[in-house]
Amino acid sequence: MSKIRSIAIPSIGRKRYNVLAMIFVTVVINYLDRSNISVAAFAMKEDLGLNNVQMGYVFSAFAWTYACLQIPGGIVADKLPTRILYSLIMALWSVATLIQGMVNSFITLIGLRASIGAFEAPSYPINNLVVTRWFPENERASAIAIYTSGQFLGLAFLTPTLVAIQSYFGWRGLFIISGIIGIVWAGIWYFFYRDPQEHKSIRKPELDYIEKGGGLVGKKDGSLKKEKFQWKDIKQVFSYRKLWGLYIGQFCLGATTIFFLTWFPTYLVEFRGFDFLKSGFLASIPFLAAFFGVLLSGFSSDFMIKKGYSVEIARKTPIIIGMLLSTCIIGANYTDNTFFIILFLAIAFFGNGLASIAWVFISLMAPEKLIGLTGGAFNFIGGLAGIIVPIVIGYLVADGDFSPALFFIGGIALLGFISYTLIVGKVERIVVK
Repeated sequence: MSKIRSIAIPSIGRKRYNVLAMIFVTVVINYLDRSNISVAAFAMKEDLGLNNVQMGYVFSAFAWTYACLQIPGGIVADKLPTRILYSLIMALWSVATLIQGMVNSFITLIGLRASIGAFEAPSYPINNLVVTRWFPENERASAIAIYTSGQFLGLAFLTPTLVAIQSYFGWRGLFIISGIIGIVWAGIWYFFYRDPQEHKSIRKPELDYIEKGGGLVGKKDGSLKKEKFQWKDIKQVFSYRKLWGLYIGQFCLGATTIFFLTWFPTYLVEFRGFDFLKSGFLASIPFLAAFFGVLLSGFSSDFMIKKGYSVEIARKTPIIIGMLLSTCIIGANYTDNTFFIILFLAIAFFGNGLASIAWVFISLMAPEKLIGLTGGAFNFIGGLAGIIVPIVIGYLVADGDFSPALFFIGGIALLGFISYTLIVGKVERIVVK
């Protein structure tokens, strides 16, 4: 029996899954510090005397710096050691989160939200770079799906917890506790993360498996990081139609995500009239749906690759279907029944999760020496949704009616479907001449 098992399950090592678990936790904390303000918003508005339009700007402030620094963040991710860079920016954004619990003015709150966006800017280019180094291509969509699901699973289970924390400690306590968690995890990342070639306990069979499968494991001398930045690199990542298809799609994906990360609890409490504590549990349902969507997307996409389907079919199908499902958010405008309101929102966010493996296209299509920079451009355009959408919604709901906002989000999701269907084209790595 033991002989059969040894043949059936080759032991190549599992260190890459340990690294993936670390990225997952980091993403949970990352989104905790982005979205805790959506839970705090209802009480914060009353305490600081803010209106819906002002809250739109508060929600948007994070994305002002987050979007604008995506390209510099991608450059930094390509050039600096991942272990040190990620630990540093995580500690800084967590300190800014903690200080949010001490604000007393609209301007200070705007400044702190902008600083969190600045420090988080390199995070997703780093995540993608780590997975590109640690995973072969045939496992990469699943790996991206797992760490991306952290933003949804974490919020699904943490939203009721965050609501409870605010009920007991107030919105100020919510920010302080969130910040402390991030500071602790920054230390853990620094002590435990290493790139593949620098990881002392990784076994050679696993390292060879990753490298032969297309993983950019790097060299101990850091040769992958020695390419000098040139201004023409920025021109390159904006010169290809298929990359623009990805960028537009990411903007559309981000629009739905941003609604749920910012205005969603306010929508439930103020427009739908749900109890604050009850809203915490109801709000968790769409996040849980998105979690299952992103996992289904990643594993089904890799399954299709292993079964011999083309890259276009295997990688694009979940995203195209997901974008179409996201338009279902409009259905919530046509019912007052709590069950159907949450159902339409859950279907929309499930679709958003299904489309959330879009990062796999950066891993597969970006020029090899510009993966971090291309990821930065990708997240820059996606981050523009974080700037534009909260402010637009703030004006659309100024009179308290959220119906126009849901039409707005549904329309952008439809644009994302069109972008992936007509603009992206063949999935292949771009070779810079």
